Amino acid sequence: MLIVDDAEVFRQAVRDLLELRGYAVVGEAGCLTDALEMVARLAPDAVLVDLRLPDGDGFTLSAALTSARPELAVLLTSADRAVPDPDRISAAGARGFVLKSRLAAADLAQFWPSP
Repeated sequence: MLIVDDAEVFRQAVRDLLELRGYAVVGEAGCLTDALEMVARLAPDAVLVDLRLPDGDGFTLSAALTSARPELAVLLTSADRAVPDPDRISAAGARGFVLKSRLAAADLAQFWPSP
């Protein structure tokens, strides 16, 4: 599992949440560029991607990742309450979208391989 978000505090909170649920977090990235490099190097089976990144957006990153590795399970997230169009999520190769405020209660197994 790789966490991609520009806010270090959020990455740490999500890492704690995911690890408590049994997921192995192999790394964290703060931007699109670092995420691409880390996925290539660490080969995670799943990635949590924020929609707003300093050097791009989560849709672009998801499309690039799943184009290179179609089996990669990407879940998009955002603090913005405007839920993206499901067609746009699907077109980016992502398995879904969950608001950041709902990650703790979300059934992540519907998006990612079981831990």
